[in-house]
Amino acid sequence: MRTKRGKEMESKEMQDGQHNDLITKIKERKSGFSKSQRLIGDFIIQHYEKAAYMTASRLGHAVNVSESTVVRFAIEMGYEGYPEMQKSLQSYSKTRLTALQRLDITNSRIDPDNLLKSVLHQDIDRIRSTVEMLDGEAFNKAVDKIISAENIYIFGAMSSNTLARFMDNYFQLIFDNVHFVQAVNTSGIYQQLIRISRKDVFIGMSFPRYCISTTNAARYAASCGANIIAITDSPSSPLASIAHQLLLAKSDMVSFADSLVAPLSLINAIIVAVGMKRRGDLEQTLLRLEEMWDENGVYTNLK
Repeated sequence: MRTKRGKEMESKEMQDGQHNDLITKIKERKSGFSKSQRLIGDFIIQHYEKAAYMTASRLGHAVNVSESTVVRFAIEMGYEGYPEMQKSLQSYSKTRLTALQRLDITNSRIDPDNLLKSVLHQDIDRIRSTVEMLDGEAFNKAVDKIISAENIYIFGAMSSNTLARFMDNYFQLIFDNVHFVQAVNTSGIYQQLIRISRKDVFIGMSFPRYCISTTNAARYAASCGANIIAITDSPSSPLASIAHQLLLAKSDMVSFADSLVAPLSLINAIIVAVGMKRRGDLEQTLLRLEEMWDENGVYTNLK
């Protein structure tokens, strides 16, 4: 089951998705701003991708106002403080940043003199956040649906395609009814889903920037009666409203690349859970595979 902290985080994210984003708020209220507030607001609108990862002090320095003025601006915009406004802005920006913009703001997020540890510690934090927001009931139900499905369809586009392939690789060892949906053109995706039905499961994976093709494929599968398992990062994700089981894992950017450590860990857990419930069949498959690998010299034998 989800921890109390996890439920609070999910509730907060859902509330954020229901309210206007910060950029909209600023534009609506700009006419009533003081000179200092207008400087802060204009900078956020024009450079939201940088502002999202600036401290209050750095943002104030960028527009020649004090740190306390930036904090008061956040409160005036309806937030409890600057950190809450910053999170709102990060939520806004993460679905809009281009790869080039991501690369441009890398230095503001990662210490170039301690890059390795900086990246690894950020990934540790994402896994920790994922643990806090876990929904154990949804996880267990998703595992049961996968095991009982007549057919299992797995789909992820762009960087999520790597996650989908990882799951497919291991599911192929456990089941004989797995269909890896290729992220080709729209008609090609639907063609691969043409036989999906209410007896089947569709596992969709999507993280910012969310791919339209994944959302459309999940929506089509749902219209055919299939059970939808969504592996994504937030209740405000386009997949969330379509899913029967919503499994959340924290994702973020590392420079122009996506950090998918936490989603991969969640998928690992699904594979382990399914494997344990299908242990008998899996053991026989692995025994045959080991014999085949030995006969064909697949792996190096270390002396």
